[in-house]
Amino acid sequence: MAAELQLKISELFYSIQGESTWAGMPCIFIRLSGCNLRCNYCDATYTYEEEGQDYPLQEILAYCEKHPHAIVEITGGEPLLQENIYPLLDSLLHAGRTVLIETNGSLPMDKIPENVIKIMDLKCPDSGMHEKNDLGNLQGLTCQDNLKFVLSSKRDFDWAVDLLRQYLPKIRAGNNVPDILFSPVPGRMAAQDLADWILKENLPIRLQIQLHKILWPKEQRGV
Repeated sequence: MAAELQLKISELFYSIQGESTWAGMPCIFIRLSGCNLRCNYCDATYTYEEEGQDYPLQEILAYCEKHPHAIVEITGGEPLLQENIYPLLDSLLHAGRTVLIETNGSLPMDKIPENVIKIMDLKCPDSGMHEKNDLGNLQGLTCQDNLKFVLSSKRDFDWAVDLLRQYLPKIRAGNNVPDILFSPVPGRMAAQDLADWILKENLPIRLQIQLHKILWPKEQRGV
């Protein structure tokens, strides 16, 4: 008998979605272990500093069945590092779930099933990881997806705006523009400053603040 499919999981929990255009919705989070990047503002370093736990695929699906009306997000770390993510995505879609996957965009996204909502967290210069971006992944985003920028500085903001001005005209003709979210790194940038800069640009940018950190400011995990 073939070995049961497993994924290495850092956290499996039920909470309120704190980011993306789905913010505020009840959500099951499947946070996978391991990451190929080392962003200097990372708030989930435990996903690669700790080994995580092996979960059988059926056990993950059984947990999701406990909350049948919640959306499901697969995140990390970097979830695309684990090949068994694809059977999980297929199983969740087959069960009729709304499925989100958050990825850093440095790895190919072409194997993600069409109906999975992609949240691509493109890395800005002050993350220290922007040279790892695979900008070819931008062409695979659609109007159901999110393109996210986490900003540490005005330099990051200007870099992101310049990239958007180059990128958006290439897909706008097909009306396949993803929702664009700019999020400030806490302690490095004031949300009000970011709001002021956004208002000066003629671009469809949404300001995003991490809702879960407002609701549970003292909690580092499971929110």
